[in-house]
Amino acid sequence: MSEREPVRAMILAAGRGTRLRPLTDTVPKPLVEVAGRRLIDYALDTVARSGIRDVVINVHHFADAVRAAVGDGGDRGLHVEFSVETELLDSGGGILAARPLLGGATVVTLNADTIVDVDLGELVRWHRRRAAIATLLLREDASAADYGLIGTDDDGLVVEFLDHRRPHRAPALHKMMYTGVQVLEPTVYDSMPSGGAFSITRDTYPRLLAADLPVFGRRFDGRWITVGTPDELAAAEARLSAPAEVGNGSVAAKR
Repeated sequence: MSEREPVRAMILAAGRGTRLRPLTDTVPKPLVEVAGRRLIDYALDTVARSGIRDVVINVHHFADAVRAAVGDGGDRGLHVEFSVETELLDSGGGILAARPLLGGATVVTLNADTIVDVDLGELVRWHRRRAAIATLLLREDASAADYGLIGTDDDGLVVEFLDHRRPHRAPALHKMMYTGVQVLEPTVYDSMPSGGAFSITRDTYPRLLAADLPVFGRRFDGRWITVGTPDELAAAEARLSAPAEVGNGSVAAKR
């Protein structure tokens, strides 16, 4: 991917996967297999297809097992580094702790437990055309309100985020849910707490909206499958093992 500025990817993989117990009592969630492949393999392949080469993975639960399984990423043409969390830091704290490895790059983050057929290179280009400080990949879902609604105007500007509204803006025209994929510029760090565990959605995005900073949402209609519970794992296994799913990135999965 040809970019004006460096782009790095971060895969969030530090969680304990408690909802997948007892499986995750012995296997870290990123190494849980779905249709014969480890969950983190899907995320790594999504990054590799985009042309991004530098990847940071945060690890905590069975950290050594994840590091040994992934290696340095050379088999995919990637350069992988690990941010080891001695204590879980949540989504925002994990990104902030990895800042020394992410440097001053634009960062694309995705979750290790989500299979999403998104073109990250195209997402970064869309983000940059809008001079955004942050861009969230959003999707429509009948259950979106259960996970928290994010509202945009017709241009994709986020005007409502959960219970927070951008000042002096009309109500949102489109309400969707967050897929777990986002693009962040380094200036986002300025709106984060100084350290420790915190959520980027609950703690950082409300600050960005309150400051009327350019946060955008990009609608996504492609395949999106989360694997956070035994039922979701079984559904993902059945779906990804079906012949019709081979190479199919056009149908959105229900959470």
